[in-house]
Amino acid sequence: MAKIESFELDHTKVLAPYVRLITVEEGPNGDKISNFDLRLVQPNVDAMPTAGLHTIEHMLAGLLRDRMQGVIDCSPFGCRTGFHLIMWGEHTTTEVAIALKSSLEFIGNEATWDDVPGTELESCGNYKDHSLFSAQEWAKKIINEKISTDPYVRKEI
Repeated sequence: MAKIESFELDHTKVLAPYVRLITVEEGPNGDKISNFDLRLVQPNVDAMPTAGLHTIEHMLAGLLRDRMQGVIDCSPFGCRTGFHLIMWGEHTTTEVAIALKSSLEFIGNEATWDDVPGTELESCGNYKDHSLFSAQEWAKKIINEKISTDPYVRKEI
């Protein structure tokens, strides 16, 4: 079986919340794709409940695209501690952290239910499993802890 970088990471050494560049892959035509670890809560210490994580996921899908060019996908980790962010091209952890912080500030402080996309039967595979309240509480918690651009040393933005 192929080695997966994220499973090689020592989760006991990282200090969440942070943005970490996992890799930049180059395709056969020279196109580059960056993969980021958006770790929002400390691994093996905490995990976001699925309804709040699901709502953050739906909101980040649009909010990050509004703040950065090249977003391909933002998908939650199964462990519920954060997200993978896949982007065209090369980007810095600072650029991503600034966009993430701005997005979480909107979720935590301004968002209303009308701002959450994809919450209807036709637009979501599990539309009943959302919680704006939970998303807002977690967003505020993460903002208060400050997002770092380094997973091991606190370099807060």
